[in-house]
Amino acid sequence: MRPLIDTVRDATWTLNPQTEREASDAIVRNFWLHWFPARLTARSFSFGYSLWLGTIAAALFAILTVTGVVLMFLYVPSVERAYWTVKDLGAAVTFGGIVRAIHRLAAHLMVAVVFLHMVRVFLTGAFKNAGVSNPAFLPAEASAKAGSAGGATGANRPLNWLVGVALLLATLLFSFTGYLLPWDQLAFWAITVGTNIASAAPVVGKAIRFALLGGTVIDQSALLRFYVLHCFALPVAALGLIAYHLWRVRKDGGLAAVDALSRQREREEVPPGPTKTYSLLGVVRGQTASAGRWALKEEDYVDAVPHLVRRLLIVWSVTLLVVVALGMVLPAPLEEPANALVTPNPAKAPWYFLWLQELVTDTTVHIGSFTLNGALVGGILLPGILVLALAAWPWLDRSSAAAAGVWFHPSRRTQNLVFLGVVVAVIALTVVGTFLRGPYWNFYWPWDSWPEMPRRF
Repeated sequence: MRPLIDTVRDATWTLNPQTEREASDAIVRNFWLHWFPARLTARSFSFGYSLWLGTIAAALFAILTVTGVVLMFLYVPSVERAYWTVKDLGAAVTFGGIVRAIHRLAAHLMVAVVFLHMVRVFLTGAFKNAGVSNPAFLPAEASAKAGSAGGATGANRPLNWLVGVALLLATLLFSFTGYLLPWDQLAFWAITVGTNIASAAPVVGKAIRFALLGGTVIDQSALLRFYVLHCFALPVAALGLIAYHLWRVRKDGGLAAVDALSRQREREEVPPGPTKTYSLLGVVRGQTASAGRWALKEEDYVDAVPHLVRRLLIVWSVTLLVVVALGMVLPAPLEEPANALVTPNPAKAPWYFLWLQELVTDTTVHIGSFTLNGALVGGILLPGILVLALAAWPWLDRSSAAAAGVWFHPSRRTQNLVFLGVVVAVIALTVVGTFLRGPYWNFYWPWDSWPEMPRRF
C-alpha cells in the first residue's frame, strides 16, 4: 500500500510542480490550467503594473454567479411575492441575509473594479499596438503563433479595448437590472429615475424604455423582463465577452507591460544560440530557434505553474474573504414595499448613475420661457459622447508606440490629464448626488438639516 503522502502528491503535483518538466506537463495534465501558457514573463503578471483588477473582477463575477444561483431558488419574480421572498431571506432562511448581502456587495464592487480596470488600461496605454515583437509568452510558443511574419502577428489591442468598454456597459446594465428585483421603494424609484433618463434619448428613447419595461409603467412585465435579463441574457453575454477578452489578451501576446521589456531587449545584441531546440510546449532551456526575433533572455521567463497560479489563488481568496467579511457586517438594505403612489423625496437613481442624475440637473437651464432639456443634454448626449470617445480613442491616440504598457508615459501626459479630469468629475458628481442632494434635489451640506417633507400621493 502506497504511503498517504505519495497519494496526496499524485493528486496535487500539477499545482506544486517540483521540476521544470512537471511545470510544463501540468498545463497539459490539469484541465483547469489548460488555458495558461507554459511559461510567461514575470513582468506580465506583476502586482505593480496591472493591480490585478481584471482578476478581481473575474472573481467577483464568479461570486455573483454562485450567490445568484442560490438566490434564484428562493426568489419569486412576482410583484405580489418578490418583496416578501426577499424579506424572508433575512428573517426565515438560514444565512439568507448574508448571501443576499454578499451578492449585493459583489455587484457594487464589480462596477467599481471594472471602472478602475478601464482607468488602469487607459493610463498605461495598454490599448495600443506597440509595433514590436510582443513576447509575453515563451519565445518558441510565440514564434509558432507569429510565423514567418515576425512580431506580434494578429495583435489587435484596440479591438480588445472595445470589448472592455462593452464589458463596462454590460456590468452597469447587470447591476441596473438587478436593482429592481427586491421590489421595494428604493428599487422601484431608482429604476423609475433611470428609465426616465433613458427615455430622453432622441428618436429611440421611448422605445428603449418601453422595451425595458414591457409597457409604459413599472409593473409585472418590467419585473419579469429585468429578471430574465439579469439572470440569463446578460450573464450569457458577459460570459461570452469575458471569454473573448481573455482569449484576445492571449492572442495579442499577453499584457502590454512586456512591450517596454521587449524594446529594451531588442536594443541589446543577443547572439543566436549554437543549436536549435524545438519543443511542442515551448519549454526549453536557453536560447530557442526564434530567440533572435523575440530578443528576450531566459531569466525574463518564469513557469506559469506555480508562480502565476499561486498569485491567482491569492487574489481570488482575498477577494472572497473581503466580500464575505463585508457581507457579514453590512446587511443589504430593504425599504418598504414598492408603491407607485408614494414618491420618495428625493428619488434617486442607483449610485453608479447618480452622476448622470446630477448632470441632468446641472444642464437643465431655464432662460425666460425657454428650457434646455437636461435629460437630453446631461443624461444622453454628454454620456454618449464620452462612451464614443472611449471606444474611438485607440485610433485617435497619436502618442509614441513606446507608451504602450507604461504608466503615465510622457508622450501621453495631456490625454492622461484630460482623462483623469473626466474621471474626477464623474466621481465628484456621484458624491454630490449621493450625499449632498436632499428634498426636491436641493443642495445641502452634510451639516445641514433636511426639512421634513410630507409624502406625495
